[in-house]
Parts: sequence; structure tokens; C-alpha cells
Amino acid sequence: MSLTATLLRVGLSRGLIELRQSFSGTELIGQLFWPVATLTAIHLLRDSSYGASGFTLGTLALPGTLGMFIALGALLVIQYLTADREDGTLLRAKATPNGISGYFIGKLVTASGSTLAYLAILLIPGLFIVDGLDVASVGSWLTLTWVLLLGLVATQSIGAMLGALISTPRGAGFVSIPVLGLVAISGVFYPITALPEWLQWTAQAFPFYWLSLGMRSALLPDSAASVELGESWRHVETICVLGAWAALGLIAAPMVLRRMARRESGSAVAERRDKALQRIG
Repeated sequence: MSLTATLLRVGLSRGLIELRQSFSGTELIGQLFWPVATLTAIHLLRDSSYGASGFTLGTLALPGTLGMFIALGALLVIQYLTADREDGTLLRAKATPNGISGYFIGKLVTASGSTLAYLAILLIPGLFIVDGLDVASVGSWLTLTWVLLLGLVATQSIGAMLGALISTPRGAGFVSIPVLGLVAISGVFYPITALPEWLQWTAQAFPFYWLSLGMRSALLPDSAASVELGESWRHVETICVLGAWAALGLIAAPMVLRRMARRESGSAVAERRDKALQRIG
């Protein structure tokens, strides 16, 4: 068996085990909270009209929130990496041949599986809660698929790069603030045209806006594009931006992770544990 096949097998096995653990016992409550809370918000918005567009806020918000949860996969990876650095999991992975590569693949599997579960929790009931979605065509599901795949790679690779630069869970909490800020201005619950022009340009530099736009293009009828920038779904631009971020992440994330792993040692793990105990105490 080739090295690549071995790494994929080990990473997939590790990721599926962690995914099963994260949706078991008391962990399940935390996993379900945000998707269910978001679905409740969409339910409350289902009858609120968005201007003269003919669409309700709930209809426009559902695809955007799917993009948001894909984007938040970056935060999942950051949290996993910082927690594993503090408890020594990453150091143990470093001690095995090609352990960091297998570890990285495993985390992508875990984060992707969690994200797909969130999307299912939102989308399946959402189809019955809001009206006006266009999900009857094969083209809609094909668009959803390529947006999802590019989005998972782009956001989780970004998360891996950021997570490699942060040594503590507290630091991960600080990083989540600007990430959530970017999500907030990325047209999740309402089209980006409602924001000032400088915020529109800021949002378009990051993948979060394009994820929400791509999901709306997949699940809404073509007439809904009238409330978007340029009154278009801009599929070519979506592919280019998400593809560029995905390529950057795939190239840079393994390099940053290997560099981080070289600095890991038993003394560094012990020092972080002592600091964590001091904070708790």
C-alpha cells in the first residue's frame, strides 16, 4: 500500500472515531444547540418580507446560514488544534512516522463530518419551514455540492493555519471574534447589498461571503439574484475566490503544521498544562 493511501486510511479512521465520540453522550447536546437555535431563528423569520423582493427573510437566510456553518468549520479546526496541543495529543502524533499528516487528515474528517451533520439538521427541516426554495433540479444539488466541497477545503485549511499559530484555547477564543465579525458582514441573514460599500468590499475578500452567495444560488430561484451585487449569482467569481483560498490552504497549512510540530516537546506541553491549571485555580 502506498504512503498516500496509508495516510488517508489512518486519517479517515481517526477522524471517524473522533466524530462518533463528539456526537455521543453529553457532547451531543452541545453539538445540537447552535443548529437548532439557528433553525428556530429561521422559523421566526419565515413570514418577514425583505423589501419588495417578494422573498421572506427566512427564505433568504436559510441558504446563507448553511454557508455560515461551513465557514465555522474553520473555528472547529482551530479549537481542535489548540486543545490537542495543550493535552499532548499533537506531541504523540509527532512521535509516529508521518503522524502529523495523518493527524491533519483526521481533523479535516472530524470537522467536515460535524459540518455535514449541522447542514443536515438545518436543511432537512428547513425545506418544510420556509417557502420559495428551488431544490427540484439536478443543477441546484450540483451547485450545492461544488460550493460545499470548495468551502470545506478553503475554510478548514484556514482554520489549520490559524490554529497552528495559537498555543492555547483562550487564544482560540480571541481569534473567533474577528472570524465571527467577518461572518456577520458576509450576507448570511440578509443580502450584502444592505451593507455600506466598504463593508461589501471587505466581505468579498474572504470566503465566507462567497459561501453564502453560492448556497443561495443553489437553493433559490434565479429571480432571487436581483437582490445580490450585480443582480447575478457570479458563479465564476465564486469558484475563483473559493478555489484560491482552498489552494492557499492546501499548500500553506501542512507547512505551518509541520513547523509547529517541530517546536512541540514534552516540556512545552507540561508548561501549557501548568498555565492551564493556574487559570483554573
